[in-house]
Amino acid sequence: MMRAHAMVLPVGLVLAACEAAPEPAPTPSERVSATVPVSDAVVKSSQAPLSAADLRRVCRAGLASVHGQDVDAVQVDSLEGVIVNASWRAPVDGGRMRAQCRVDGDLITWKPVDRPVAEQNRWMNQSGDPVVRFVLDDAAVTVMTTLPDGTISTDEYAVAVQEEAR
Repeated sequence: MMRAHAMVLPVGLVLAACEAAPEPAPTPSERVSATVPVSDAVVKSSQAPLSAADLRRVCRAGLASVHGQDVDAVQVDSLEGVIVNASWRAPVDGGRMRAQCRVDGDLITWKPVDRPVAEQNRWMNQSGDPVVRFVLDDAAVTVMTTLPDGTISTDEYAVAVQEEAR
């Protein structure tokens, strides 16, 4: 007479096979979007729109940080509503690099201008683009950039209001 053998599997192995796949970790953009910068300084509310002078200050600091420039090198060429048109000396050929900048809450978004390929002249707010945030106080603009790999850099620029009141 043949005897049947029952196979016993460890309970944990059976349950592990039934569990749903774990949720993927949030992307750096998702992590940054959920955090609000904290400062001991007097921070302007991210709910209220910036004044024209503060918009120029924030965009100069943001573009300087993103492009590795000194804030004094970044010039505001014009202001079109909430869009700042800025430029700075090109490091390679001495020409002018141009960009536009806008601010939404504590987020700085920019786009290059005059690139040879039209598709490269786009707002840098897509998946895979760095996330640039700021904190503004009376004497300085602090810019925090989060790269797609999660690396964060912080730069602080002294951009006084009276410098921009031209």
